[in-house]
Amino acid sequence: MVDARLSARGLCRVFPGGAGLRAMDLDVNEGEVHALVGLNGAGKTTLMRLLLGMLQPDAGTVRVCGHDLRTADPVIWASVGHLVDHPLAYPELDCTANLTVAARLQGVPSARVSAVVAEAIADFDLGQYAHVRAARLSTGNRQRLGLAAALAHDPDLIVLDEPTNALDPRGVIALRELLLTRARRGAGVLISSHHLDEVARVADRITVINRGSAIGSLDPTGTDIERSFFAMVHTHDEAHQS
Repeated sequence: MVDARLSARGLCRVFPGGAGLRAMDLDVNEGEVHALVGLNGAGKTTLMRLLLGMLQPDAGTVRVCGHDLRTADPVIWASVGHLVDHPLAYPELDCTANLTVAARLQGVPSARVSAVVAEAIADFDLGQYAHVRAARLSTGNRQRLGLAAALAHDPDLIVLDEPTNALDPRGVIALRELLLTRARRGAGVLISSHHLDEVARVADRITVINRGSAIGSLDPTGTDIERSFFAMVHTHDEAHQS
């Protein structure tokens, strides 16, 4: 039986004015890449914040690696790697120091920190920036640093919001291969993206979100995934307005 790395049931958070998330169910299984797609404002980032405990839901439950998020011991976060909104880095520290801090905060044993940091730098081609302060990095290289920090401790659950933002083609390919490798080793991966073609290259499942609800799924192997996406969103919008 496949184990769920992440599950949500009846998740709801409505903001003043009516925007938000409504009655969302979601699973991310062991060894699976599950993608969320939707237009701007559909609710993807809100969902990820709720799943990671960054926002409190109005209703519903979340389980992370088998633990109820409301009562889970903080140690479970050593099994989670995430990047939501902007990459977090100390601007006055260089890439090596930032990754060292991230590894230690995620519970990597002291004896392994140097090796873990070296591997993360190699994975994201940050070698020439290893001793460059984060404040001096380009937007794309800050994104690489944030992703490296999120994945360095080999988490069982990976949650990434628009991870290819600002990445050049080489960075996109490197991230794709890393996520597929982590999934093959048993991690559950949840990503959001606007790039349907890129999502189709990595996802086992694609969930479409619109107006704060999951409205259906797309076949990653489909021949015209973009057309299917817009048709689904259009149908949902028309039903919502009628």
